[in-house]
Amino acid sequence: MSKFFNAFHSPLGAHSSFTLGCKGKSGGLGLEKGGPACENVYIGLENSSDHHYSLLPFFCEDDDESLRYDHDQVIEESNNRSKIFLFKDEEIERKFRMGTDTWCAGDLECTIYSTPYSAPDPSNSTEEDQKFSFCPAVTVEFIIDNRNCSMDRTALFGYDPANNSDSPNIIENLPQGYKGIASGRSTSMITDDEGVMAAQGFSVENILSEDYEQNYNFGLGCTTLLLFKVPSGERKSFHISICFFRDGIVTTGVETSYWYNRFFKSIYDVGVFALENFERYRKVSLDVNKEFDSPLLNDSQRFQMYHAIRSYYGSTQLLDWNDEPFWVVNEGEYRMMNTFDLTVDQLFFEMRQNPWTVKNVLDLFIKRYSYFDNAHFPDKDNIHQGGISFTHDMGVRNHISPAQYSSYEKFGSDACFSHMSHEQLVNWILCASVYVRGSGDKEWFADNKNVFKQCLISMMNRDNPDSDKRNGLMALDSSRTIKGSEITTYDSLDESLGQARNNLYMAVKCWASYISLSELLDDNYALLAKNQAVLTAKSICEFQNEEGYIPAIMGEGCDAQIIPAIEGLVFPWFMGFDEALKEDGLYGHLIKALKKHFQTILKKGRCLYPDDGWKLSSSTDNSWLSKVYLSQFVARQIFGIVTPETKSLADRAHQSWLLKEENLFFAWSDQMRSGVAFGSKYYPRGVTSILWLRESNEYLNESEN
Repeated sequence: MSKFFNAFHSPLGAHSSFTLGCKGKSGGLGLEKGGPACENVYIGLENSSDHHYSLLPFFCEDDDESLRYDHDQVIEESNNRSKIFLFKDEEIERKFRMGTDTWCAGDLECTIYSTPYSAPDPSNSTEEDQKFSFCPAVTVEFIIDNRNCSMDRTALFGYDPANNSDSPNIIENLPQGYKGIASGRSTSMITDDEGVMAAQGFSVENILSEDYEQNYNFGLGCTTLLLFKVPSGERKSFHISICFFRDGIVTTGVETSYWYNRFFKSIYDVGVFALENFERYRKVSLDVNKEFDSPLLNDSQRFQMYHAIRSYYGSTQLLDWNDEPFWVVNEGEYRMMNTFDLTVDQLFFEMRQNPWTVKNVLDLFIKRYSYFDNAHFPDKDNIHQGGISFTHDMGVRNHISPAQYSSYEKFGSDACFSHMSHEQLVNWILCASVYVRGSGDKEWFADNKNVFKQCLISMMNRDNPDSDKRNGLMALDSSRTIKGSEITTYDSLDESLGQARNNLYMAVKCWASYISLSELLDDNYALLAKNQAVLTAKSICEFQNEEGYIPAIMGEGCDAQIIPAIEGLVFPWFMGFDEALKEDGLYGHLIKALKKHFQTILKKGRCLYPDDGWKLSSSTDNSWLSKVYLSQFVARQIFGIVTPETKSLADRAHQSWLLKEENLFFAWSDQMRSGVAFGSKYYPRGVTSILWLRESNEYLNESEN
């Protein structure tokens, strides 16, 4: 499998990434992007036997930029071109871990440190802790071993900034002892080694061939380098901070700025602070390696989890909204803000790392992105009361959408871009319930208890307006679809997972929501929720056929088989509602039915690809890795099914998808068609893989043969 895949290296809450790993002009310093920056990145070293240079393969040779200015220049084969060579693939070694990404080639070693740690709640933490946690920079250790060479050598580290509106430049106003290169005021590379030279020119070759150091300040060139001198017989370590910065107002719709603006006034402040705290960042990264290197995971699982968590951090954004923190996770290539059907999946990771972010998002969904609607049966009028629900998202590409509206949902539709009223209602219940159970925040629950009750009533109204006819399943669509119908998070699939009404996937999440409400609420509301949970379980089981599976759309002639039927079981497990999951308990018939369903469909020709990867629906070639990870957890931990098909074979297949040539550029991607990413690229939702760290030893240590 290829070692040349792009990976994120991102600070928390800065919506930025130093993306690196794919060959060519494929990475770079990306700020608020839905994909890699596509900049040349130069990391290299002068050879020990001549004055040529060997570089890692993260750039391409562009046309000579000087021709834009000197049109009469005679183009000849230049000796300068021969100065630059690539390390051979076999000379390059990569060590990819959670907190570090190390590249070794010849006498060069480059480690990029990532720090996916738990960040402090801005409402109750010190400025010092916040400054360290939200500093918009990542750090790099650049080591050159020149002990076996008789000549002094030059190493280089730099980039061609791709943002043409900002001039590449050498930073002039750094404290003594610091040198830096930058693109305007938005991205930079800064070092604290006094012997380093910062240089700018038309190309790497042009800079390295300069006879006069005064020309390192040539302002027309777009290539910027840090040049490190390494004396003969020495091994030297250099520290570099890769920095990102946007000051002032950064959003429309509502004016917000980055939270880190409270602590840093410029990108130069960021770079100096990161270097001053280099050893601390380094220690955190190494500690993170130990924390996530679980011996209970196989190599394929570790790779996918590391890759996914890095992608999540690159999508995070902490903004300042009227002196209050506003937490945002951007939806990868689409850059929708706090897409709720991602929030509910990222929930397990956030409850482990930063529970305050869950509360922050839930509060804003209540205050600004909730609404009340009516509902209708198929092709009927909207004459029935619906109730409270929530929008799909809070905006897109730094535009905060109006209150009660998302950027995504269109009125009067029954296809992609329709409303997800029922799913987002369920998602709020599940996220809020997990937050209350996991955090023990009784005050927040008391403040929002009425919202929980409103959600319960809204769910029952969407089952049936006549209480005597309820069966626990969603039967009515929101008036926001006019006479159309609602969809689910699987918006680009066929009806097997795309249609919300009577959907098996939705039904099990509804059951989990009713279980949660029955445990958290009291008096009559708890009883109502429990009765609905019983009805939902009974209805689901009634649709199980003789083959052993439950149709994806119950009672509407859809015969497709879907893996996400089991997805909703994760919520009662995560909240500790163990009785609900027992095969001999009140809902045992449901648990046994879903287990049988899963065992029936996890077969090639149904929900297994020929390569042993998981196919979410038997009727469509479209799979989301994040959802596969979640369902793998349910199968192994809740059902106790640990086989090659649920673990080793599947894990290797899914890793191989991410490392296919077509997928290397976009780092971790979610939506796959026969193993090739065709949507949801550069995506954050794969942190569902964090659940793997919660699996019981007794299951993980079982033989898979």
